[in-house]
Amino acid sequence: MKYDFDKLINRRHTNSLKWDVDEQELPMWVADMDFETAPEILSAIQRRLDQGIFGYSVIPEQWNEAYVNWWAKRHGFHMEKEWLTFTTGVIPAISSIIRKLTTVGENVLVQTPVYHIFFNSIKNNGREVLENRLVYDGKEYRIDFDDLEKKLAMPQTTMMLLCNPQNPSGNIWDRETLERIGELCWKHHVLVVADEIHCDLADPGYNYIPFASVSDKCRENSVTCLAPTKAFNLAGFKTAAVSVPNQEIRRKVRRGLNTDEVAEANIFAVDAAVAAFNESGDWLDELNVYISKNRQYVREYIKNEIPDLKVVESHSTYLLWVDCMGASGSGTQLVEFIREKTGLYLSEGGEFGGNGRKFFRMNIGCPRETLEDGLERLKQGVMAYEEWAGSLC
Repeated sequence: MKYDFDKLINRRHTNSLKWDVDEQELPMWVADMDFETAPEILSAIQRRLDQGIFGYSVIPEQWNEAYVNWWAKRHGFHMEKEWLTFTTGVIPAISSIIRKLTTVGENVLVQTPVYHIFFNSIKNNGREVLENRLVYDGKEYRIDFDDLEKKLAMPQTTMMLLCNPQNPSGNIWDRETLERIGELCWKHHVLVVADEIHCDLADPGYNYIPFASVSDKCRENSVTCLAPTKAFNLAGFKTAAVSVPNQEIRRKVRRGLNTDEVAEANIFAVDAAVAAFNESGDWLDELNVYISKNRQYVREYIKNEIPDLKVVESHSTYLLWVDCMGASGSGTQLVEFIREKTGLYLSEGGEFGGNGRKFFRMNIGCPRETLEDGLERLKQGVMAYEEWAGSLC
């Protein structure tokens, strides 16, 4: 490989959200990778840093072109430059869009289990969370379309948040599924807001499908939130985009983003995004191979060494959704016990809604040595937990 993803970088004592934990703890929870970002991005940032002046920034045409060219080349979808608006992050954008395009008391539909911050964006703005629970068959998730249509048809349901690819399950929704969602939302006048922040993270041979690319109805009745931050490990730069093909919806979204003051770029945000999309494709290709191998390693390890657990089938993101129905008690209890006993810090599944109480989420976006440490801690933690649970009987 051209790039070294085995390199260990000490992130403790750097004001890192992920690593601001006790010295003996190993954090494998928040969606933040432990890989150094692409050297092409580092070079772009260094050039900006060397200038030594950090004034206000504007969004150049080059930024729009970088997004348009990347999606055309990588995902076969041609966005118009005019569709794009800069924003500081996907979640700030979603919160702004909820405020601007829905009314207090209305329903915003989510498909659970799902990224738990969605709930905050809805509830904190006085809207109601409406769950369309995904159906788990013991291997992967699918959509309950009967329940989906029933809830989309409710008069108070005006928006659907779609996670594509799905977090935490890692499911890549196929074209037929997305088209069916689009038809139902069009029929019931429900706007789709697609969070596609994980779209560039997929196993070799697997590709996500942009929701807006599926049909005219999907394109004209959607807002898509995009960013290089997950794929290139740039979350701290606060750089993202909103793509809105429909002119009238775009006008409202832009008004909301500007009113909420989340449409201005910091000095590094544009350069980092442009360097990611224009120069760092080879780095991303190698990253996806590395993560895919990590994913397979975890599957085999858990299957052979921790049979009480089961990894949900997935081919995207660097997050694994782990079924712990074979273990005693709840997933929340198990995760808390493992952290206390071994220092391994995982995301407990209950906060994702749906059937998440019997799952946990594990971040495998890390060097293999770190992953091996985490899996050994997981094994020891589960063994100790089952011994403890058995002693209570």
